Amino acid sequence: MYRVIEYFTDLHDDDHEYREGDVFPREGIKVSKERLEELASDKNLRGTPVIELVKEPEK
Repeated sequence: MYRVIEYFTDLHDDDHEYREGDVFPREGIKVSKERLEELASDKNLRGTPVIELVKEPEK
């Protein structure tokens, strides 16, 4: 699971707005591994990570 750490609009999802604290991607949307890596790094149009990986608690 990924969490939004900075507001952005997703150009690959019809400019859907993501606010800090939102889960990414939203329900019903499939995102490639490459897209996740892009948004979690500085290799995107903003030049700064906008999502981060959240580890699931062990059960």
